[in-house]
Order: sequence, then structure tokens, then C-alpha cells
Amino acid sequence: MPELPEMENYRIQLSKHILDLKISNVVVNREKSLNLPQGSFIEELLGRQVIFIERRAKHLLFHLDNGRRLLLHLMLGGLLYLGSGEDRPERNTQVEITFGDDLTLYFIGLRLGYLHLLSAKEAEEALSHLGPEPLGRKMNEAVFAELLRKRRGSLKTVLVNQEVIAGIGNCYADEIAFAAGIRPSAKVQNLSETEISAVYKAMLEVLTEMTEAGGYMELPLTKNDTLTGGANELCRVYDREGENCPRCGDAIVKTELNGRKVFYSPGCQYDR
Repeated sequence: MPELPEMENYRIQLSKHILDLKISNVVVNREKSLNLPQGSFIEELLGRQVIFIERRAKHLLFHLDNGRRLLLHLMLGGLLYLGSGEDRPERNTQVEITFGDDLTLYFIGLRLGYLHLLSAKEAEEALSHLGPEPLGRKMNEAVFAELLRKRRGSLKTVLVNQEVIAGIGNCYADEIAFAAGIRPSAKVQNLSETEISAVYKAMLEVLTEMTEAGGYMELPLTKNDTLTGGANELCRVYDREGENCPRCGDAIVKTELNGRKVFYSPGCQYDR
């Protein structure tokens, strides 16, 4: 599932291409991906412009020139592609939005995700349950420590809880735990102030590094995009079962925690 780095990469790149271009065409291949009847959705978008793109947690918010918002959540397996009809990937699309003459944003894999057209108030309410952004201005080490002190359970469970901290999922929770030298199964209530500080610093480092590397998406956003997917090679433990740990050399282990797969290095990550 795309997480903060993937969606932030999309936000940055899309902002360079589609802002202030009139929407000239909308194709809906799966009405269930929408919150409105197909005809109403298309009618409301035609002629509009995206004036700003915001990321909130794992969502993108496309701010339209009439004050409404397109709220996107890719969920599991969702992808975006921006290009012309000639270079579009051979993938099934659920929604296609064309900007200007022939620049189309293809929404791929939205069978579990969604693209909802909302008022500003509705969009705010839809995202009101989310916790603070890990890289946001309201986040600092003291705030982070207080968030963790209010929780019980495993470190990974807390990090992926969107109501605690917004935007972290399976992959980066494991990478953050590895960078901090703590197992994802460690109980947050047992962590010392020093360990919480280590997790906080690891969170900043991992999310910043992976965002700058373009996240781990499998498909470039555009024909000439060489950034998206660059984080694939930077994961130290996630999806690396059986490989040697880059820090201690032990074989990386895959296990399960509360229904989620977990990757860690037993030689240099300790439990609590």
C-alpha cells in the first residue's frame, strides 16, 4: 500500500504538471470507485482546474478552482500514471482525467481505493480522525514521545495506527524500527526515553530518505520519470527475508504480528 513517501512523491511531481490546466475529459470505467453517480461526477469536473495538491497521510487532496476537493486513497495496489494516450501503460484504469489537450492522469488499481468529490467541509471531516503528520510542523520529539506514552502494544502497531501518526504503513514501520535498532514487536510502554528518541530520529531519517528517493512504487509516474520507485533498493529489512542484514550480517527474519507481516534483523534489533 502506498505510504507517505509514495504519496508525497506523487504530490510533488503532479504539482509540476497539472496545476491550472482545465479538465477537458473524464472517463469512468468503474463507478464504484466514486462517491457520486458517474454522470454527476463527470459534469462537476469538466472545465474545472486543480489549483493546489495537498497530501494528508496516505491521501491526496486535489483542490479545485470552485472550492471542492477530489480525495484520493489508493489503498492496496493503487497506482497513478500521467501521460498521453500513446504512452499509457497497458493496465486497467478505473478513472481517467484529461488536463488540457492530451495530458491524462490514469487512476490504476482503484478496486480497493477511491476517488471522491467532496466539499471542503466534507473532506475535512473525512480526514478528521488522522493523527499528526510525522514530518509536519506540529511534530517534534516531545509531541512524538507523548503520543507513544499514551499507547500500549507493539511499536509497529502504534506506528501504523493512522489515528496516532498519519502516513506510516507496513514497510516504513519496519524500516524505522530497524534504523532505531528495536524490533517491531517491542512494547512501546517498555521503551525508555532514549529509545523513544531513537525511534523519533529514525522516523525522520527514514521518511525523508525514502521520499527523496521517490518511494517504492513499481510504475514511473510519467514517461520520463526516473525518480519514482527509487526507494525499492533502499529498504534494509522490508521484503528482505533470508538476506543478510546490512548492519550485522544475520539473516533477516519474516514473521507476523497482529495479522501484519514483519521483517527484522535478530542480530541487531532487540525486543523490550
